[in-house]
Amino acid sequence: MNSKIKRIKSEYVLKIIFSYIPKDILFNLVKTNKELQKILHLIEIHIVPEGNKMGKFINISENISKNFHIYFNEEIIDKKTNILKKNHNVRFIKIIIDDENENMNSFESLFDLCNCVKCIIFKKFYRSNIREMNKMFKYCSSLKTLNLCDFNTNNVTNLSGMFLGCSKLEEINLTNFNTNNVTDMSYMFSGCTSLKKINLSNFNTNNVINMDSMFSGCASLKELDLSHFNCNKVINMGGMFWGCLSLEELILFNINISNVAFMELMFAGCSDELKKKVKAQNKNIIIE
Repeated sequence: MNSKIKRIKSEYVLKIIFSYIPKDILFNLVKTNKELQKILHLIEIHIVPEGNKMGKFINISENISKNFHIYFNEEIIDKKTNILKKNHNVRFIKIIIDDENENMNSFESLFDLCNCVKCIIFKKFYRSNIREMNKMFKYCSSLKTLNLCDFNTNNVTNLSGMFLGCSKLEEINLTNFNTNNVTDMSYMFSGCTSLKKINLSNFNTNNVINMDSMFSGCASLKELDLSHFNCNKVINMGGMFWGCLSLEELILFNINISNVAFMELMFAGCSDELKKKVKAQNKNIIIE
């Protein structure tokens, strides 16, 4: 029998067997077996209990269970209300995702409003067919760091609001992000008030049309180099740097804004010194 067919059959059998294995045993089994990790994708989510309140968690019914089989090592999610049960001893949840639905093409709002999540660690999480990551981490207001360097974003077209409202986020690793096909980056980092620096040197913006409010509210951001951005197709830059109160260095050399129709409030709330520097770099940029 062809080795490839053998492997596929083995994976299929394993997936069936897994449905009968107790979840705690399943997790420990996968954790120590690299071959099984190639079949199953592991997410560790560290959460912050909110006193006597029931912290919001993943909207299981809408965003995940339709597309994945999920195994929790602890039954701490109330699936009727989609929120965390009252449990003061909870510090983390380990989720094993059996990724067998090849037709799934969206991570839109996957962790939307998970404001008790402190850390999300993705392991072996490669999905080449995902097209939408808009609002993926929207209002994850307890997240401090996020490493997405292993994400496969080759076919992603929408990153709008991906980190919107992540007010405690201090560091984002987007080193290997492929943005070749992205058309919408509006509100992508909006409201990331604790973000002091971000490296977007690998970003390809050749097809981006919308950058509306992309960095609005990034009040701690001190420097930003966008000199490599290709804005030939961009139509909307309205409010792009609105509220970037601490921004001292913004490199916009060689950016073509000939097709930009909306630049209203692009630098609202920025310092006069920054506005002068920007104007010196590119006289075509409208500064109100």
